[in-house]
Amino acid sequence: MSDKLASSEVLFQLTNQSLSYGNHRVLDDISLTIRRGEKVALLGPSGAGKSTLLNLLHQQQSQCSALQPQGGGLVDLLSVYQNIFIGGLDRVGTLAALWNLLRPLAAQRSAISELAQVLGLEDKLWQSVDRLSGGQRQRVAIGRALFRQQSVYLGDEPVSSLDPLQAQALLTHVLNQHETAVISLHNRQLALDNFDRIVVLQEGRLCCDCPPSALSAGQLDSYYQQDSSPVAEQSAPANEGWVIRTS
Repeated sequence: MSDKLASSEVLFQLTNQSLSYGNHRVLDDISLTIRRGEKVALLGPSGAGKSTLLNLLHQQQSQCSALQPQGGGLVDLLSVYQNIFIGGLDRVGTLAALWNLLRPLAAQRSAISELAQVLGLEDKLWQSVDRLSGGQRQRVAIGRALFRQQSVYLGDEPVSSLDPLQAQALLTHVLNQHETAVISLHNRQLALDNFDRIVVLQEGRLCCDCPPSALSAGQLDSYYQQDSSPVAEQSAPANEGWVIRTS
């Protein structure tokens, strides 16, 4: 870790934290510190606990974080414009937000139109998102997170449905727009090429935390080849029945 990062503010701190749903241990004795300015790639097989970890981090810094959940969390019947606008609701009063549903506000329309060009969605701005492809929906979710205009970005597989060139371009843009980022990925090469720290989870345990220069694609692949755990975290209801231990 550089001297600059070592002296920077701690944004996220987990100490010996475990989390279970029923008899299933989702996270097991996780200790993790992330400082302001770090760009962290979160890797691991499906069901390793990445989504759960991102949600715990978001709970610690929800006021300054833009969270892009897996699946996007879009409102299908609303337009691309309206879904992106939702990211900025806390900057607009209630009456203005309601009016914007009927008649887009000039300033917001201009800002979102500009963002849509970056995302390659300028011709889809007034379509409902239920008419979009998986890759287009993912770009809308990126747009909503960007429109939050926060310093921290937490992304759960944000570019998994995009082609490699588009994924690289938008990932670069997201990283440039946020001071700190923790992003779950399956594409190991994107992690090696774009981040200053790689954290790997396996069966709910933190098994690797190091700079990308200390890893190869082959070493990362080995963590996936050992995957034998069932995918359980996605079936657990949010905020119901969780047991959290921090001892």
